[in-house]
Amino acid sequence: MGTERTESPSELTVLRPADFDRWWDGLIRAFGGVAAGEERELDRSLTEFDRSLAVRDGDEIVGTAGAFSFRMTVPGGAGVPAAGVTMVSVAATHRRRGVLTSMMRRQLDDVREWGEPLAVLTASEPAIYGRFGYAAAIHQLHAEIDTSRVTLDVPAGTDDVRLRYANPADVLAECEAVFAELVPRRPGMLARQPGWERVGLLDPESERDGASALQCVVAEREGRVTGYARFRTKLGWSPSGHDGTVSLDDLAALDPASDAALWRFLFGIDLMSTLRTVRGRPLDDAWQHLVSDIRRCRTRVRDMGYVRLVDVGTALAARTYQAPVDVVLEVDDAFCPWNAGRWRLSGDAKGASCERTTDAAELALSVRELGAAYLGGVTLLSLAAAGRVRELRPGALAAASVAFGSPVAAWLPHSF
Repeated sequence: MGTERTESPSELTVLRPADFDRWWDGLIRAFGGVAAGEERELDRSLTEFDRSLAVRDGDEIVGTAGAFSFRMTVPGGAGVPAAGVTMVSVAATHRRRGVLTSMMRRQLDDVREWGEPLAVLTASEPAIYGRFGYAAAIHQLHAEIDTSRVTLDVPAGTDDVRLRYANPADVLAECEAVFAELVPRRPGMLARQPGWERVGLLDPESERDGASALQCVVAEREGRVTGYARFRTKLGWSPSGHDGTVSLDDLAALDPASDAALWRFLFGIDLMSTLRTVRGRPLDDAWQHLVSDIRRCRTRVRDMGYVRLVDVGTALAARTYQAPVDVVLEVDDAFCPWNAGRWRLSGDAKGASCERTTDAAELALSVRELGAAYLGGVTLLSLAAAGRVRELRPGALAAASVAFGSPVAAWLPHSF
């Protein structure tokens, strides 16, 4: 976005339902100007109007922002209220006029008033949000697997799993039950709010790029659905023969055998030679340990979820810590000064507290570093190596870095 000028926007208001179409049109224009009608109607149904903002210049809407009311899993398994920051845009005609800053200021003030200690977003432009206290806390794994040359060594019990094709809409309830069971197992996952189950079925033909309609296969054990995969196939040919691609949208499973059975199915679809993960997978996804040649899976890691601690004390007390920790943090937070100052964090695997203190600080860092480390996917030691965390008492950094970790990688399975 660059450096913003100090001019104030004409008017910042809560979004009125009657203005949704103009608001959404401005958003889509800022993101390239192309969207399917199905997306508009789904977004309309999910938009929380009292949590959405519009910046107006006369009759024109020149800025948009929203905040879904989510619950995000944190280390220890608790679901913590989190504002899902979304639909942020500024008209190209109104850049560098303070529009974005005014929306971020109002939004974080609102989130604090709503009593939500976290804000989370997926960033189209990562460079934008650091100055408002957000940091990359969740990363995801993408792969493009040569299934003509890579095989799987599956665990015992895989052959006992029954797979069947199903219309995605017909098995939606069963798939959502699987997803709901997985939510507390992994930091970063979001409990599905009513209506959000429809996001996984969104399938506009204009965005398929020649691929099939969305397909679904479910895994069953003893008559119960224990996993599912949603995907598309695209037939292709080369001089040497078939060269089709399977594009995986979503895969979830409750046990290793069901997970392996679904991956084995995706590897073995006739006339397909490439399996591509569309939405990204957890960094510790199990299939990596089943493949015969990880190099031919062409993996890459990219940022996904950005976390902002809106209430440092409440947020740090809401999660557990994988090793005992008792440390005084000196926190800098210029954009939300109510977080600034010293906090004593005490906790272990059973629970934690985080209270104001006048005791001497042992670690100094900004709220961005706390956001990056909050879900256990980024270590305080790595942030210190980059000069972002300062150790003020010898030994405090290593102990706190271990405590902040998570036994499983954080993952945000869908954008919003």
